Amino acid sequence: MSRDSFRFQPLPGVWRSSNPVSQLHDCFADEVAIDFPSVGHFVERVRHGFLGDGGATEVLTIDVWLSRRDASVGTIVPLEVPLRGTCTGCGGRGETWTEPCAACCGTGDSFVSHPVRLSVPAGVADGARFRFRVSSPHAEPARVEVRVAIRSSVA
Repeated sequence: MSRDSFRFQPLPGVWRSSNPVSQLHDCFADEVAIDFPSVGHFVERVRHGFLGDGGATEVLTIDVWLSRRDASVGTIVPLEVPLRGTCTGCGGRGETWTEPCAACCGTGDSFVSHPVRLSVPAGVADGARFRFRVSSPHAEPARVEVRVAIRSSVA
């Protein structure tokens, strides 16, 4: 395996999707409730301002593997985020005339690949998480969570 192919490896098929209505605003929930219960209301306002309303926004999660060198000096990781969009074959109807749409298997949805360049800062730790929103004019917006995993050797 060449050094360039080892630098970062978001493997195909490792995107995980969830629609966590109950988990949408759970970040920091335990820390605030246990350590600082009096600021819970303030943290909720900050969380809402940072994450937005979100509602039933889909959350896509991926693990990105970095070499120790790239983790220490920083790098840019290209990602292809699969966003859910309207099937172009049937226009979202799920059928063409009387037959189910072959392109989307009758769901009316298709996936639009949206390129993202994630800038990983120097000194990133193993297990660090980056959260951001991705929107495209051709697909529904999604929240993305990237978890950094650092490989211990180049074997």
